[in-house]
Amino acid sequence: MKPYKCIISGGGTGGHIYPAIAIADEIRERYPNTEFLFVGAKNRMEMTKVPAAGYPITGLWISGIERKISLKNFLFPFKLVVSLWKSLLIIRAFRPDVVVGTGGFASGPLLYIASKKNIPTLIQEQNSYAGITNKWLSKSVDRICVAYQNMERFFPKSKIVITGNPVRKNLREMKVSQAFAHQKMGLHSDKKTLLVLGGSLGARRINQLIEAQLDFFKEQNVQVVWQCGKFYSNEYKRYSSQSVQVTAFIDEMNIAYAAADIIISRAGASAVSELCIVGKPVIFIPSPNVSEDHQTKNAKAVVDKKAAVMIKESELDHQFKSVFSELLNDSKQVENLKTNLKKMALPKATNAIVNEIETLLS
Repeated sequence: MKPYKCIISGGGTGGHIYPAIAIADEIRERYPNTEFLFVGAKNRMEMTKVPAAGYPITGLWISGIERKISLKNFLFPFKLVVSLWKSLLIIRAFRPDVVVGTGGFASGPLLYIASKKNIPTLIQEQNSYAGITNKWLSKSVDRICVAYQNMERFFPKSKIVITGNPVRKNLREMKVSQAFAHQKMGLHSDKKTLLVLGGSLGARRINQLIEAQLDFFKEQNVQVVWQCGKFYSNEYKRYSSQSVQVTAFIDEMNIAYAAADIIISRAGASAVSELCIVGKPVIFIPSPNVSEDHQTKNAKAVVDKKAAVMIKESELDHQFKSVFSELLNDSKQVENLKTNLKKMALPKATNAIVNEIETLLS
């Protein structure tokens, strides 16, 4: 049998990139001779993160439409035409057996051209509220893998398969001990560790919260691993100390998760899926600046199972200290949260998605 050739497209944020890499890793494990090509958006984080994971990538000149009136929006039609043409050239040159999209603007032109060329296509939607690109592609592609019920609101029901969200293999297995993680990250073994995750780009309100609470954490003998995002790194790196590690991005998330005792996180779909597998006590602070407030819905689905805690941004100032202190000191509550969170994990989601890819190839 000749080696398969697979194009995977998705990016803009880690929520699109890491599912794409997880899918590629699983395909490569099953079919080691598969030839891969990733397609992303020029100057976005996938152009560095994908090669770091061992895969080649090429970029399209594409970006989204700004919600506010912007000169960039006038360029969008030109970018789309150029990206459609380049996608056609990529597909002609690479001749893929299957094309997979995980969301983000770059996947739109590529999956659209692939579907018009009758190449088997699959998209994966992470969120409970579908993204613009995937909604646009849904009528053209062959299969749509989702993580939530009731997605027929956005997609043709006949194409939907509920699989869950892909999670990186090193997180699915979580073989790293906390003691090793502390040593690897230079953390104190006699202190509780708070891991703060604002997403790959950063979350201003979460960063402001952590800045305001640094003295409180010191009083509680808590050390902080603070992923502030690339947009905010220069602003907050001055707080780095022996008990506070400030970083724009965390490459070895399995190590960071293993080190943590408590996690503060946004509630993007990929983050929620990872945290269910990690099984550590979580305080979700959903972003209110997303379509249909889907992060709040993602977090609420977990909180309703008594598996995590949620604080809205508007309630942080008067709720955070009491909620955090309770998690820090109430071991019974922590164990209940951890148990309930692990029950929600779907560690076989990546396998299920690749099973669907296999059916398209057969």
